[in-house]
Amino acid sequence: MSEKNDDSLVISSDPLHPANLIPELCRSFYQLGWVTGTGGGICIRTGDKVFIAPSGVQKERIEPSHIFVLPYPQTDPSPHTDRVFLRRPALNLKESACTPLFWNSFDLRDAGSCIHTHSQHAVMATLLWPGPIFKISHQMIKGVRIAGTGRALSYLDTLELPIIENTPNEEDLKDSMAEAMIKYPNAAGVLVRRHGVYVWGADWEKAKTQTECLDYLFQIGVKMKLAGLPTVLNEEKLL
Repeated sequence: MSEKNDDSLVISSDPLHPANLIPELCRSFYQLGWVTGTGGGICIRTGDKVFIAPSGVQKERIEPSHIFVLPYPQTDPSPHTDRVFLRRPALNLKESACTPLFWNSFDLRDAGSCIHTHSQHAVMATLLWPGPIFKISHQMIKGVRIAGTGRALSYLDTLELPIIENTPNEEDLKDSMAEAMIKYPNAAGVLVRRHGVYVWGADWEKAKTQTECLDYLFQIGVKMKLAGLPTVLNEEKLL
């Protein structure tokens, strides 16, 4: 495993620097109940560098000094491989277990950021939609973009999000997530049964916006299902 420990990569007075943004966003997601305990994660890619939150740290207590920096591209950032780091914290921390799944969003969607939440709304959606797809239409979904990085959807579009089955180890979701992204090229995220959701965007702002919009759609979709209401009025346009 090749690595350097360049602390200058995470020291900045700029509030929009990824090492400052990630702790701020994690605190926000904690308040929303998306990343309880140490679960969930976020990454931000800027050019040839990827900034990733640590694993095992309470999300509302993450500091810039906890952030990992990896080069992009690299062949396989999964555990048990010869990963390359530009910066590892001095503390005995591990980078997010989501790392290989984040890489799917970079390699397959050219994303600039990917967010993973354990939102209860997302989990409930995977339980009430027992098949491989979550669908909803005729809602205010224009904050979601085709493929997560394309044009915004409209009120008349039917949003589709693939659902994959969970595994005991998070990194083992990498291949099934990639398969779902290839099968559903217009999807802005991937749900994981009984687990949560991965959402990406061209940058952190768009990833955050789409995560918020999708969480709203999961919540209202679950309520509609439980009330016996159809969540799709027509299926002429599937996106």
